[in-house]
Amino acid sequence: MSHGAQQLERLKTFSDGVFAIAITLLVIEVHVPRLDTLDDGAYLAALANLLPSFMGFILSFLAIGALWIAHHRMFGVLAGYEPRLMWPNMLLLMVIAFMPFATALMSSNPLARVPEVFYSSTLLAAGLLQLCLFQLALRPGRIRDGAPPEEVNALRWRTLALPTAATAALLAAPHIPGKNNILLLAIPLLARIYAAVGRRRALRRMNAAVPD
Repeated sequence: MSHGAQQLERLKTFSDGVFAIAITLLVIEVHVPRLDTLDDGAYLAALANLLPSFMGFILSFLAIGALWIAHHRMFGVLAGYEPRLMWPNMLLLMVIAFMPFATALMSSNPLARVPEVFYSSTLLAAGLLQLCLFQLALRPGRIRDGAPPEEVNALRWRTLALPTAATAALLAAPHIPGKNNILLLAIPLLARIYAAVGRRRALRRMNAAVPD
């Protein structure tokens, strides 16, 4: 393995570790109810009180999971190690590592405006940092040979999904705190739509470049 390939693998391994730890820490904030009773109703009520925590866990798990999937795909098309990616990648990982705190704050105060705004802002920061990282990484000359251009462009466009949904949730948070998180469930659909747009635009450019 060349030095550049080894450096790229170290960067990927470190990043995967941060993603894995952050996504695991989410469940720690879902506190187990401990009741001095055997009454079924009391336990059902305690579990019902944890619904905001369950919802926060699911939302953040899916968001971090989507970020990791995109991150994994992006590193899979790179030709080699690029030192300029170190700090943009590190800043993205910093926000990912912060996600369990933002999730716990939101889940513990599901109808409060400030925690909801804080949570949506954290997701927006992660989305924008991912967008910047991908725009820097997926430049011409940094893509491995054989990577389909339409799929590379789809990767670029996919990064718009999280900022779009997080911006919508952020704008809605002061008006409908709690319910604004429903907008985040659109992230997978938006990712598919943006990816399709990216593929079509790349194919259109390729077809236009082919001489008659």
